[in-house]
Amino acid sequence: MLFSLAAIWYLTLRNGLLCQASSSASNDLAKDFPLPEIQRFWGSYTPYFSAQPYTPPPSNCRISQVNIIQRHGARFPTSGATTRIKVAIKKLQSATHYTDLPLAFLVNYTYSLGKDNLVPFGALQSTEAGEITFKRYQQLISQDNLPFVRSSSGQRVVDSATNWTAGFSFASGHVYNPTLSVILSEDLNDTLDDAMCPNAGSSDLQTDAWNAIYGAPIAERLNAQAPGANLVAADISNLIPLCAFESIAQNATSPFCALFTPAEFAQFEYFADLDKYYGTGYGQALGPVQGVGYINELLARLTGKPVSDNTQTNRTLDASPVTFPLDRTLYADFSHDNQMVAIYAALGLFNQSTPLDPTMPDPKRTWITSRLTPFSGRMVTERLSCRKKGSGGHLVKSGEYVRILVNDALQPLTFCAADKHGLCTLSNFVRSQGYAINNGEGDFEKCFA
Repeated sequence: MLFSLAAIWYLTLRNGLLCQASSSASNDLAKDFPLPEIQRFWGSYTPYFSAQPYTPPPSNCRISQVNIIQRHGARFPTSGATTRIKVAIKKLQSATHYTDLPLAFLVNYTYSLGKDNLVPFGALQSTEAGEITFKRYQQLISQDNLPFVRSSSGQRVVDSATNWTAGFSFASGHVYNPTLSVILSEDLNDTLDDAMCPNAGSSDLQTDAWNAIYGAPIAERLNAQAPGANLVAADISNLIPLCAFESIAQNATSPFCALFTPAEFAQFEYFADLDKYYGTGYGQALGPVQGVGYINELLARLTGKPVSDNTQTNRTLDASPVTFPLDRTLYADFSHDNQMVAIYAALGLFNQSTPLDPTMPDPKRTWITSRLTPFSGRMVTERLSCRKKGSGGHLVKSGEYVRILVNDALQPLTFCAADKHGLCTLSNFVRSQGYAINNGEGDFEKCFA
């Protein structure tokens, strides 16, 4: 099982035998993983890294509650992606000959990746995330107040949740042993998956437009180097990810990485940005509403009040103090990248002054998928109790505050008048979430109308 495999990898790493396998609690994972330059352009297939160093709260503030939502760890390609990848590989291998040395490996190449499930590195990512969480927030934990852990029911998500609990337990010297308490079925109401809006559109129009622009020249180049391959632009967005998938799965540089330039990887990154932005993000009319249920659960935890929601929540589970307690100080939920994007958009994070242009990347955009939802990416919402300092203090008054970090990067939260430390008053934060409080302001009904 992946749980056991993660524990083995984790202990091996601790003994110094896998120096290149992962990050540590204090070091950026990307610095240790192969290909440190191009891996930041792997979009949603990027290994987790801290977008910024974690910033502790001001000295006059004490963290009183932590809410984590985290993507599963690195995985094999999905079943659908596997089919598309194999088609592109078959085209390359049908070439009559290769005129460029980096393509020569295709003569004896056999595709060997699995489907859907975590790779060992992905299992390790979640284990380490659990360790980091314990070290950062251990003051909130006691035997009577262990983390409350939920997961969507996809196997890679469940495995990530149990790997996280293993890492948390290991970091505590097995003094605190949280368990996965609730698994939300992806066939029923589920705030940790984006499967409840059948009328939502896709990002195909936008990604196809960018594919035609950036993929066509690459396909032309590869066809010249592999006569008879007959690649088309769309094949490029299936071949570039092989660099990421094989490198992560095999902990070694995939030969596919040498087929593309750093500039071409950056173009693929924009393909991934468009996919998420127009999939469940701001560019999709029914994208943000898919994050409303989780936000209403988050507000319930922050305020200690019952969940009020008429969208994706499982009302039976959320009404029970056993399956949705309101008295914990640390909550950890495990989810998918598309759902986390919907939550960001519903919250108001990473909003762009203008929509992403499918024909022209904006170098100043903040919507960059590798920083939003890398493998094992996470959003952390901290509730803080702050006291007023003297004349030099930054707080106007004592009270409860909220701040949000995405992959350790402190978010500005301009939508609730945050101060320079990223702190909003709890009351302002709640008021800022009118879209969720109002159940998507009619958008959820459009999912089914």
